Amino acid sequence: MKAVVFHGPRDVRVERVPDPQIEAATDVLVKITTTGICGSDLHMYEGRTGLEPGRVLGHENLGKVVEIGAAVEEVQVGDRVCVPFNVSCGYCKNCERGLTAFCLTMNPFGAGAAYGFDGLGPYNGGQAEYLRVPHGDFNCLRLPSDRALKETDYVMCADIFPTGYHATHLAGVRPGESVVIYGAGPVGLMAAYSALIKGADRVMVVDAHTERLRIAEEIGAIPIDDRKAPPVEQVLDLTDGEGADRGCECVGFQAHDPDGIEHPSMTLNDLVRSVRPTGTFGVVGVFLPQDPGACDEVSKHGEMLFDFGDFWWKGQAMATGQCNVKTYNRHLRDLIADDKAAPSFVVSHELSLDEAPEAYRHFDARENGWTKVVLHP
Repeated sequence: MKAVVFHGPRDVRVERVPDPQIEAATDVLVKITTTGICGSDLHMYEGRTGLEPGRVLGHENLGKVVEIGAAVEEVQVGDRVCVPFNVSCGYCKNCERGLTAFCLTMNPFGAGAAYGFDGLGPYNGGQAEYLRVPHGDFNCLRLPSDRALKETDYVMCADIFPTGYHATHLAGVRPGESVVIYGAGPVGLMAAYSALIKGADRVMVVDAHTERLRIAEEIGAIPIDDRKAPPVEQVLDLTDGEGADRGCECVGFQAHDPDGIEHPSMTLNDLVRSVRPTGTFGVVGVFLPQDPGACDEVSKHGEMLFDFGDFWWKGQAMATGQCNVKTYNRHLRDLIADDKAAPSFVVSHELSLDEAPEAYRHFDARENGWTKVVLHP
């Protein structure tokens, strides 16, 4: 089959690789019809992880079931499914508690597994013609019959829509509250969208990209351009000096100032200063234990300077971590099916699999107009 294969920093190629096979009786094989390029893929693309060459990328996957293992009971050949980026067993202590992002059995190197991602198990991704899904009954979300009409909406349920929603859950967003979101990439936009779905009164989105801020404004958020003035000052001005009730971090360890200089702790420290005393924030931007491409030795070890004194003095709370997609994907799917949500507003480009290397190049450069790419193998 054809697949997008990682060969090293800024080097991905569409190549022929062996077709996946049923390896366990609980496996499902999916013919991929839509797969997204995620901002998390760019960390590997840029050489900021230890991903080994030869891995197939892609963890935002949707397609048609073409083969099932002998023990698969619910999912059937012909079903249209969206696959969470988490690879989960469904029966370990964490999975039973709904913490599928921290499955204890699927990754020999630690808690949590994912497709095509460094440190999260040996699984190939779905930027390819076919994908093997372990524990298919548990990990496949079946889609309604109108799937073909809303494919770019439903594929968002594999990662970024649940992850944005997860950010608001971790932050404890409630109706009528104010929220500040750092980052207007696809996940940040999904966090803003989720906060509005939850009934937040004022949603502020901080970024330095004009196109992203335009989209944030179009969905009903307040754009904050950090090139014009310090974002903390702008948030305080919009909240009568009090700060937002809740905050979401959707940037991660590659946060940088308007001049392009990286400061891994920048958005976290800005949240401390722009969220009110006793406020809470959720952190879904990726932070890594090791960053071989960091600009200093401290950051290379996943460490940073965090304003813990101010954080503690203000009585704030913070929750972090990968999204447990299955906690949210079913009801987000239903919102899409019932025309209550349409997360595909973030999609700027729909391309063929063969165009993936160019798509990575444009998306990585954050070129104007390249907000989200989906590929159709």
